[in-house]
Amino acid sequence: MTQTGIPYIFMRGGTSRGPYFRREDLPEDREMLAKVLIAAVGSGHALNIDGIGGGAAVTTKVAMLSKSEDDWADIDYFFAQVSVEEQMVDFKPTCGNILSGVGPAAIEMGLVDPDEDVTEIRIRATNTGARVVARVRTPGRRLSYEGDTEIAGVPGVSSPVQLTFMGVVGSATGAFLPTGNLCDEFDGLVVTCMDVAMPVVLARAEDFGLTGYESAEELDENREFFDRLEAVRLKAGAAMGMGDVSKSVTPKFAILSSARKGGTIAARYFMPTKTHPTMAVTGAQCIASCALTPGTVADGMLDRPTDSPADVSIEHPSGTIDVLVDFASESGFTLNAAGLVRTARKLADGQVYVPRSVWAGREVDA
Repeated sequence: MTQTGIPYIFMRGGTSRGPYFRREDLPEDREMLAKVLIAAVGSGHALNIDGIGGGAAVTTKVAMLSKSEDDWADIDYFFAQVSVEEQMVDFKPTCGNILSGVGPAAIEMGLVDPDEDVTEIRIRATNTGARVVARVRTPGRRLSYEGDTEIAGVPGVSSPVQLTFMGVVGSATGAFLPTGNLCDEFDGLVVTCMDVAMPVVLARAEDFGLTGYESAEELDENREFFDRLEAVRLKAGAAMGMGDVSKSVTPKFAILSSARKGGTIAARYFMPTKTHPTMAVTGAQCIASCALTPGTVADGMLDRPTDSPADVSIEHPSGTIDVLVDFASESGFTLNAAGLVRTARKLADGQVYVPRSVWAGREVDA
């Protein structure tokens, strides 16, 4: 055999998709692991023509699952963001959309036994340490993908996956406000640097000369905007204690504006060199937290809810995403938990193949 086969499940999780692996079926060594994922996805080509990636950042994501060694969790979820055109893998962030498929995938893989009607799965996101409870429908102790739940950015309806995120404040930097400030200024642009589920640099769309309602395609064509965004992101990343972030997808970047379609606030989210076609689950939690926190760049854009829990509806390029935020505000904003509803669906399973010259398999490593 000139190729190495690796068992996998191909799933859509929220508005992302990619291969879900058992961690034990992949190399332990991080450098070798990156090479295997690059080969599997076909990273290094705009169409990922020699792999199973889909030619976009939301379709070159990878989930790796294992039974958790943590007393609280059932499943450890290890995430990798594989680049589309660069042969590069970022293991620093996590992904909430891909996490939507972790519960169903864990049941599919036999890592979790389904309960009657609804199975609750406790997930530890090992990249960031976040704890998430996923509730998956399992009528008759059988996993079901059928349902009537619709999410923006995905055609049709499917079974809901309820996610409750805990322990996400300061997950990457150790602080809700990594710079210690509600607002900072870089290159003449006022931003809020916040770390909730994902470190994000948030700015007002109007400060870029934008409405905040541009389509993803319009923004992607505005390279002058992206050049300015990246310059600010690099300086903000350093100020957030993240060092040189030029080769990392974090911190992410978002621009905010007042909602026009009945939502709480409008946002465009960047990955960071392309516009997200919808909204990241992790990014949505950070944006919702920014919206609820007085003194941030969101001031003046919304009638800020004061009662907890608050339902924050974020308008994005494909519709809306709702985040139910449990918070306290006695001495500034404090996030307790954030809940979202997503959907997931199994698309395929079997083996994905990588050249044996890249990796000969676990039996050779052992």
